[in-house]
Amino acid sequence: MKLLMLIVDESRKEELEVFLNRAGVVGYTEIPHAIGVGETGPRLGSRAFPKTSAIIFTVVEAAAADGLVRDLKEYCRDCGERLKIIVWGVEDVL
Repeated sequence: MKLLMLIVDESRKEELEVFLNRAGVVGYTEIPHAIGVGETGPRLGSRAFPKTSAIIFTVVEAAAADGLVRDLKEYCRDCGERLKIIVWGVEDVL
């Protein structure tokens, strides 16, 4: 199994959720209003830097992970929005 962590602009969160549902992802956990600083600049939810990100975690079968990542990259290209994808190996879900 693989754990995918998806970091997306908060304004694109619902669009990404629809994408995941259509891709057959049956469950995920979301952390809304994430703040931080990275390549896209500060996302601090403040008056000076009002943007925030959403972080979505999902665990999928290893065989499905490569296709899902490929489709997410294509989705990212189509919508023009930057999307960070981090993939970890998962030994077990208890």
